Amino acid sequence: MTEQWSALERLMKQHGLQTLLITDPKHVYYLTGFLSNPHERFLGVVFQPGDAPFLVVPALDEEAARAATHGMEIVTHLDTDNPYQLLSKHLKTPAGKLGLEKEYMTVSRLEHLQEALALTEYADVGPWLREMRVCKSPAEVERIRRAVRLIEAVLEQALKQVKEGVSESELVAEVEYQIRKLGADGPSFDSMVLFGEKTALPHGVPGERQLRPGDLVMFDIGVYAAGYASDITRTFAFGALKPEQVRIYETVLAANRAAIAAVKPGMTFASLDKTARDVIEDAGYGPYFNHRLGHGLGIDVHEFPSIHGLNEHTLREGNVFTVEPGIYVPGVGGVRIEDDCLVTASGVEVLTAFPKELQYL
Repeated sequence: MTEQWSALERLMKQHGLQTLLITDPKHVYYLTGFLSNPHERFLGVVFQPGDAPFLVVPALDEEAARAATHGMEIVTHLDTDNPYQLLSKHLKTPAGKLGLEKEYMTVSRLEHLQEALALTEYADVGPWLREMRVCKSPAEVERIRRAVRLIEAVLEQALKQVKEGVSESELVAEVEYQIRKLGADGPSFDSMVLFGEKTALPHGVPGERQLRPGDLVMFDIGVYAAGYASDITRTFAFGALKPEQVRIYETVLAANRAAIAAVKPGMTFASLDKTARDVIEDAGYGPYFNHRLGHGLGIDVHEFPSIHGLNEHTLREGNVFTVEPGIYVPGVGGVRIEDDCLVTASGVEVLTAFPKELQYL
């Protein structure tokens, strides 16, 4: 039994759970090594203390599941089967009080489970898994490192296509072509490339805006590799910028560097957010930094912890998260600089290495 399963068994005993059903594909991967997208089909890993876990998968994924899980019992279902009845038949003892992930479980599926398992009581185990995932193992960090190396190589190639008249959509297409060409599994979120006034939109949508001299150029991109994500943002200048745009850039860069320099085990995420926010507020741009400092990074591109001013959880060795301060001034433009960071025993290792000084393209 893996360390994760042993920890879950202890928690189940503490909370009086007889059965655990994990259905979020990311958690299934974390616990079994099997990574898939079942679409609308049922996927779940089932555990009852004293028995080996088993995996319920669509029949079309059986071969991949067996290869990934190395001997775990696999229960398969066809599209014409009732997977909930199959699940019931394979339980060694009655389901009793069931642990499940409330954030992922739909009402429809819960009703099917209640009928098939005569289920009357359940509890949320999502927070347990979130806590288990928050500190990355060395193997997980290596997978994130690879995802970071790949996205930085993608960015390097995409910048070669930056020229006057190119559209945001054309550069997004180049980014996603390079993601596949260089060997990543795919983008970890919708790739974002924004020009000029659109850089003042933190979550702007790339379109047919064409690049002109004097534009800020923002790339916010990431990939999945072996099930783990990267996420990087860099902002560039295309031709000469206005003095205020340069000032905004230098302020964001100072905030990024100040936050990263402050990272150490034991400090709170709230104080880390404040470190960056103070730099931006002192420069007079406080109202224009309108989002959290960053987010956890791992199997999900956005995962716990959320680095904002009310999060009093403390940093721990093995945490991986983004540091991405930004300033967004309508009519002037926006700048965001995002790095992926690992908390070490003594401080921080910045996993992203792409240059951050203002580059003129």
